[in-house]
Amino acid sequence: MSNPTADVSVRIAWADDADAIAAVQVRAWRVLYADVVPAEALPSDPGPVAAAWRGSLGKPEDARNRVLVALERNRVTGFALTGPAADPDTDPITDGELSELTLDPEERGKGHGSRLLQAAVDTLAADKFTRAVTWLIATDDGHRKFLTDAGWAPDGAHRELDLDGTGATTVKQVRLHTAIG
Repeated sequence: MSNPTADVSVRIAWADDADAIAAVQVRAWRVLYADVVPAEALPSDPGPVAAAWRGSLGKPEDARNRVLVALERNRVTGFALTGPAADPDTDPITDGELSELTLDPEERGKGHGSRLLQAAVDTLAADKFTRAVTWLIATDDGHRKFLTDAGWAPDGAHRELDLDGTGATTVKQVRLHTAIG
């Protein structure tokens, strides 16, 4: 007799997932950016965030822009965004971007991130990209280790994002890449 396994999966997001994705995003960003961004600069109400998600899920700008959700049963535990890379030194035909990989803070360490990352890379490969890039906060050693353990490596690119347009709230990021396909 075998032991029961958890009912977990990853699929393309539906417009009906907007509320759940927004709730995960708000919770995760408050943890992820706690030491980087003032709390008042982060959304606390998932309502407006969900409205933005509904709009983007309903009509993506490019058919290769995808939102994937990690599920445990029918509950969203995380999400990933994939699409063509937009950096000036990348080729949007051959270079795809994992622009976000976000897990609910309560769901870390349960395999959802690994499943979501693999599904995102598989999606990029299915869209005929041969290389993937992603940006992460320069000081986020846990996320960096997760990605480097999965075969990603720094490519030397870095940037500083001005989050409020005044220069008062900035985030330093590094870019990682991996070959796919």
